[in-house]
Amino acid sequence: MPHPVAWFEVVGKDVDALKRFYGELFGWTIQDAPGGMPYAMIQTDPEQPPMGGIGPDPSGGDGHVTWYVDVNDPQATLDRAQSLGGSIVMPPTDPMQGTTIALFTDPEGHLIGLVKPGPPPDGQ
Repeated sequence: MPHPVAWFEVVGKDVDALKRFYGELFGWTIQDAPGGMPYAMIQTDPEQPPMGGIGPDPSGGDGHVTWYVDVNDPQATLDRAQSLGGSIVMPPTDPMQGTTIALFTDPEGHLIGLVKPGPPPDGQ
């Protein structure tokens, strides 16, 4: 698949309740992110690294679910999405060293994320 879904994120008002709900519903391992952030990493398969997260809604709204698509050039993909009727929500941003994310909405307003992951940590 040329652009797989690389990450998903659930954001809402009560992060602890969301962690309990998804952990108990699907048996996922959910652990707090390092650094004291109010964010948790979701491991859906014990043989794979985390591929999702749960955190607070930064807008203070009711929350939403976003999926992130793996792309080589987030800005070029944002430009293409915009040319097809989408809207840029967040330009390429580096939340952690080596990883770039961006957000856009499709023509109906659904929030979609883009991610350009960095290289794997040393030794992997």
